[in-house]
Amino acid sequence: MSNLDNTNYNRRYVNRKESMAYVLSDSSKMFNINEYQTRFVIDVLKIDLAWNSVIGLINGIWDVVNDSFLGALVDKTATRWGKFRPYLIAYALPGTVLTCLYWLAPLFFDKNPYDMKKIVFWLLLAMTQETLNTLRGISETGLLANLTPNPDDRVRLYTNAEVISSIWENIPQLVIGLLIDMVNHKMIAVSMDTVFMSMGTICTITGGVLGIFFIIFSTERIAQSRQQHNYVQGLKSLMNNRPILLIMFSDILSGISSNSWEHNYYIDVLGSESLRNLVMIPGAPLSLVSYAYISKVRARFSIKSLWIFGQHFKDVLAIAVFIIGSLRGIGPQGLYQKRWLMVGLLMARDIGYKGTLSVNKIPPKEILTDALDYCEWKNGFRSEGITLTTKSMITKIVHNIMNALTTAIMKKVGYSLNAGFGQQSENTKYMLFAMSMVFTSTLGLLSVIPKLFYDLSGDKRKHMYEELSAARMQKSRDYAQSLEEGAGSLSVEWTAKE
Repeated sequence: MSNLDNTNYNRRYVNRKESMAYVLSDSSKMFNINEYQTRFVIDVLKIDLAWNSVIGLINGIWDVVNDSFLGALVDKTATRWGKFRPYLIAYALPGTVLTCLYWLAPLFFDKNPYDMKKIVFWLLLAMTQETLNTLRGISETGLLANLTPNPDDRVRLYTNAEVISSIWENIPQLVIGLLIDMVNHKMIAVSMDTVFMSMGTICTITGGVLGIFFIIFSTERIAQSRQQHNYVQGLKSLMNNRPILLIMFSDILSGISSNSWEHNYYIDVLGSESLRNLVMIPGAPLSLVSYAYISKVRARFSIKSLWIFGQHFKDVLAIAVFIIGSLRGIGPQGLYQKRWLMVGLLMARDIGYKGTLSVNKIPPKEILTDALDYCEWKNGFRSEGITLTTKSMITKIVHNIMNALTTAIMKKVGYSLNAGFGQQSENTKYMLFAMSMVFTSTLGLLSVIPKLFYDLSGDKRKHMYEELSAARMQKSRDYAQSLEEGAGSLSVEWTAKE
C-alpha cells in the first residue's frame, strides 16, 4: 500500500524511543501464562466445574454493567497527560498486585472444590480484575490509535512490535509446559502448585515492568474534541460506524479460543504438554520471515482479503487435522491418540499458520484503528471510550457465555477433576480432541460472513484520511486563533483598567 498523498501523512511522528517503549508494552501483554488458566483452576485451585461456570456468568453480567459507564468516563476525560495515559498510570500497580494475588490464591485455600470461601473469593477477584482490565484495554487501544495521525506510521509500529516481541514472548509458555510435564511424570520434586504460583508471579511482575515504559514515553498526538459529548451521542456515533459494527459481529461469531482445549488435549490425551513446544519449533523461524513480505502483500491485496485469510487459514488447517485424527474411531486405535502421527499433523498446521503469521496479526490491528478514525471522519469527533467498551461488552458477553459453556461441556463429557493424569475416559479424550480442533474452528469460520461486507479500504480509505488531515489542520488553526483572540481581549481589558 502506497503512502497517502497528503504531506501530513508522509511524516513519521513516533520516534525510536517511543517505538521501543511500545514494543516492550506489546511484549508485556503476551509475557504471561494465561493460556494455562483453565489448567490452573483444574489442577491447582480445584474449583468445581459447575461453580466455575456460575462464576463466569456472574462475572459476565458485571462486565456488561461496568462497561456501560467506563467508556463514557474515558470519553469525558481531558487532562494535561492526555485522555488515556492517566488510566494506564492508575492501573499499573493495582493491576499487577491483583494478578499476583490470582496466581497465589492456592496459598489461602485447600483443595475442596466446593469451598464457598474460595468460590466467593474467586468471584470477587474476577470481577475486580475484569473492571481494571476493561479500563486498561480501552486505554491501550485508544492511546495506540492516538499516537500518530499517520496510518502507515501505525502499521510500522505494529510490525516492529510483532517481530521483536515474538522473539521472547512465548518463553513463559514454553517453560511452564516443560515444568508441567516434569511434575506429571515425577521428574522433579516440585508440586504443581509451586510451578503455577512461581511462574505466574514472575511473569506478572516482569510484564508489569515492561508495560510501564510505554506509559512513560508515549504521547497522544491527535487532538480530541473540546466539546463534551454525552453517552447517547457516543452510542449514535457507534451505530453510524459501519466498520466497527462489522468487527463486532465478526468477534461475536468467533468468540471462543481453542488454546485451553488444546492444552487439555496435549496433557490428557497425548500425555505431554511439552509436545506442544516440539510442534512449534519448525514453524518458529517462519513467523519472523512472514513479516518480511507483509508490506508487499498489503500493496497487492485488499485489507479485507488479508483480514479473512489471516484470521481463518488456521481454522481450515485445524478442521483438516480433525478429519484425519478421527479416522479409525474412538479409543486407543483412533489416530487422534497416535502421538507421533498427531505431532506431525500439528507441526504441519503450525508451519502453515506461522508462515502467514504477519497476515494474522497486522490487518486486524490496522482495521480497528481505521474504524476509530472513521468515527471522527463520520461524526466530527472521537468516541473511543464508548466505541471500545460497547465492542468489548458485546464480544465479552459471548466470550463469557462460551467459557461457561466450555466448562459445562467438560462436565457433560465426563471430565473428572479427580481422575488423575492420563486417566480420563476414552469418550472424554475424543471430545477434548474434537473441541480443540473442529468446534472452535467451525465457529471461527462463521465470522467470515461480516468480514465480506467490510469496505473501508482502497480509495475510500485514502479519501477518509485526506479529509481527516484537512479537518484536523483546520481545527488546530481555529484553536490557535481562539487562543490569540482570548489573549488579545485580556490585553485590551487590562489596558482599560490601567
